[in-house]
Amino acid sequence: QNGWIYLVADGVGGADAGEIASRFASERLLVHFVEMWAEPDWGRRLLDAMQAANSDSRQFVAERNNNSRMATTMVTAVIHENQVFIGNVGDSRGYHWRNGLLQQITKDQSLVAKLLEEGAITEEEAESHPRKNVILYSLGSERQPRIELFVLTLLPGDILLLCSDGLTRHVSDAEINKVISQETPASATDTLVQMARQGGGEDNISAIVIQFGGDVATAVPHP
Repeated sequence: QNGWIYLVADGVGGADAGEIASRFASERLLVHFVEMWAEPDWGRRLLDAMQAANSDSRQFVAERNNNSRMATTMVTAVIHENQVFIGNVGDSRGYHWRNGLLQQITKDQSLVAKLLEEGAITEEEAESHPRKNVILYSLGSERQPRIELFVLTLLPGDILLLCSDGLTRHVSDAEINKVISQETPASATDTLVQMARQGGGEDNISAIVIQFGGDVATAVPHP
């Protein structure tokens, strides 16, 4: 009835209680998604649930009335039959792997990504840009954040990776592809997180490796 739901939420740096923001928004997303079981459009159901979680987060902050800020990124994957619906806000990422080819599905909603897309900076400049951590949208920061939806058809053996920027900041796509291609989901998850740590990662490093097997998807999370 509710498919298989996976998500990574990363509290926005610089905001108060980022760990509370990510946990609260995640819990509310799951509640709303289940409550919306009658919605036949699974993509719409996911977007509406994420938007409702955003509204709940804003209301939660308002009720605390202590001038705190709470915001979080979120990338969510819902697998229903052989389709995956990926909702994204912020700079956590969703990847798809098939037969040795890794592709980033989501688009980073960050200032640097926007400047890079517009040709204002080069990829080399993006790596060391002083405002690299600035994201453009998040849950809890505004009334109507830009939540993007991506839909893919899965084949048995396909792998999905959901992760925070704490991983991708220190591990390249080529390195991710090599690990996922050679290791089991459980082993790959641990290896990727350890690589990010060894690369100097001090930020939150979260990853979920999901292997689609047809009728059942198995996942290994690593917070």
